[in-house]
Amino acid sequence: MKKTAIVGTGSYLPEHIMTNFDIEKFLDTSDEWIYTRTGIKERRIADKGQATSDLCKVACERAMDMAGVKAADIDLIILATITPDTHCPAGSNWLEAKLGCDNAVSFDVTAACSGFLFALHVADKFIKAGANKNVLVVAGEIMSRVVNWKERESCILWGDGAGAAVVTESDEGAQVLSTHIHTDGAAGDTLLMPGGGSKTTPISHESVDKGLHFLKMIEANKSFKVAVNRFAEASEEAAAASGYTIGDMDVIIPHQANLRILQGVAKKLGVPIEKIYMTIEKYGNISSATVPIALDEAVRNGTIRKESLVLLTAFGGGLTWGSSLIRW
Repeated sequence: MKKTAIVGTGSYLPEHIMTNFDIEKFLDTSDEWIYTRTGIKERRIADKGQATSDLCKVACERAMDMAGVKAADIDLIILATITPDTHCPAGSNWLEAKLGCDNAVSFDVTAACSGFLFALHVADKFIKAGANKNVLVVAGEIMSRVVNWKERESCILWGDGAGAAVVTESDEGAQVLSTHIHTDGAAGDTLLMPGGGSKTTPISHESVDKGLHFLKMIEANKSFKVAVNRFAEASEEAAAASGYTIGDMDVIIPHQANLRILQGVAKKLGVPIEKIYMTIEKYGNISSATVPIALDEAVRNGTIRKESLVLLTAFGGGLTWGSSLIRW
C-alpha cells in the first residue's frame, strides 16, 4: 500500500492582536473573568481587507517552502473552513487561483473544529488510492466575522488564522500512520449558525435582527462533557490502530477549544498536561485551523523532533470528531 507523509507545514496569524483588556473596553467583562473560564489571554483578528483565502495562501506558501515543492507540483487542494470567502465559488477555488496551482483540483470540507483532520483523512485516502500525489491540506478561519461581539459567553473564545500541510505519497517525511473521523448529526444543534443556508432563505432584515447569521453555542456544559469524551475516544482509537497506547505519545495536539476542556482531556487520558501542546492562551479558538497552526508551531520550535510520535485530535460542531497518528 502507498504511504502518506507530511513533508511540510506552515501557518499564518494576522498581525492584529486583540487582548482581553481590549474586549473590556466594549463589553461588560474582564481579563480575569475570560481567562478563568477559557484560558485565553489574546487572539488574532484579520484586517478588514483580508479574506480566509488570504490567510491560507501565506500558510500554504510556508508549507510548500518547507516541503520544497512548487505550485505546479500540487494536484489537490482541500480547504477545511466554516468561513470561506464565499459559499460559491468555494473558498478553496479562490485559494487555488491565488497560489497559482493550475494543475490542482480544489474543494472545501466543512466539519467545524474537526475540519483539518477530516481534510487530512480525505487526502490520505486519495493518495493511498493513487488518485493524487501532492496535496495541500489547509484549514483557515476568520471567526471574528461570524460571532456576535455583544454575546459575552461566546465572542471571547474566537480568533482568526490558518494552518497548512503538504501531504504526499512518500516513504520519507512524517508518516501518517492512521486517520479516523466520526459524526453525530442528531446532536449537531449544540453549535450552529442558524442563518445563511436554505433553511432561512432569503436573508431578511428579520433574520439579521434576530442574529441568525452568528455562530451560536447551546448547552455549553453538556458540550463540555461530550467534547472531553470524544477527544479521549478518538485519541485512544488512533493509538490502538497502530499498536500503541496513549502513554507512548510524545506530543498530543488537540483542537484548542478551551483550557478546561484540554485539562479534562489530559485527565481522561491519564497523561501529564505537559504532553498536551497548547496555543489557546495566545490564539484562542480558531475552529478548524487550531490543529495545523499548533502542529506547525511545534515543528518549528523543536517540540516535535525526528521519530516523535504525534497524536492529533479534535472535536467540533456537527457533531464531528477525529484523530490522526503521525510518526515524525
